[in-house]
Amino acid sequence: MTEQTLSDWTPPKIWTWDKASGGKFANINRPISGPTHDKDLPVGEHPLQLYSLGTPNGVKVTIMLEELLAAGHTDAEYDAWLINIQEGDQFGSGFVGLNPNSKIPALQDRSVEPHQRVFESASILVYLAEKFGMFLPGDLATRTECFSWLMWQMGSAPYLGGGFGHFYAYAPFKMEYPINRFAMEVKRQMDVLDKRLEQSEFLAGPELTIADFATYPWYGAMARGLLYDAKEFLQVEDYTHVLRWAKQLSAREAVRRGTLVNRPWDDKGLKERHSASDFES
Repeated sequence: MTEQTLSDWTPPKIWTWDKASGGKFANINRPISGPTHDKDLPVGEHPLQLYSLGTPNGVKVTIMLEELLAAGHTDAEYDAWLINIQEGDQFGSGFVGLNPNSKIPALQDRSVEPHQRVFESASILVYLAEKFGMFLPGDLATRTECFSWLMWQMGSAPYLGGGFGHFYAYAPFKMEYPINRFAMEVKRQMDVLDKRLEQSEFLAGPELTIADFATYPWYGAMARGLLYDAKEFLQVEDYTHVLRWAKQLSAREAVRRGTLVNRPWDDKGLKERHSASDFES
């Protein structure tokens, strides 16, 4: 399909998979699940084994783990192994065993028997919050507010990433309709956040929670102009309360560390993380 014939395209009666379609990620997208090859996952010395990549969904979990360590929870020590999605690591048999959906991140807690697998980033955050008794409010009202914002983020981020991000930054060519559709939705979401953060220091209230850890790598990064080179296009600096919140979180040492883990694409981050001393190098 070319840009010139796009408007003339009519969906067929039955969809068939065209391996050449899909833009930048065509080589890793497919309409079926399951492993493509046998590959065991590496295991380090710590109780928690994380298999991930430093994308926003992966960063949610490494921020949480670094915050737990900063709070003195030594049992939250972890090994973070790189899953290179461009090379299809997520379709190895070992990773699919942890996450049948073949998406990062995936966690294995080897401190319990049988070893506990956890997949989906929000589920990992809840698991760690309950395991260590931090960043999840105890009273019902605030806990419910926290879960509401956590679920809001999980439902909204696909519009930001798979919607706006895909068509604005990764599609084979620019298409006005989907970019306009998803830009409108992203700006609406940013406005929702901005109005909430005008009322409250953090998303669930006056205390930092997993809702902030989940939302910051997506919407905090967007507010700071770090996603898709779309800062001017979306006028993100208009959302002053989101920007205040994002700067507040980015100033935390544990948050800064979390954003560096499983980041192989530049010299600022760590390809893997197995010890706090890794950051010193």
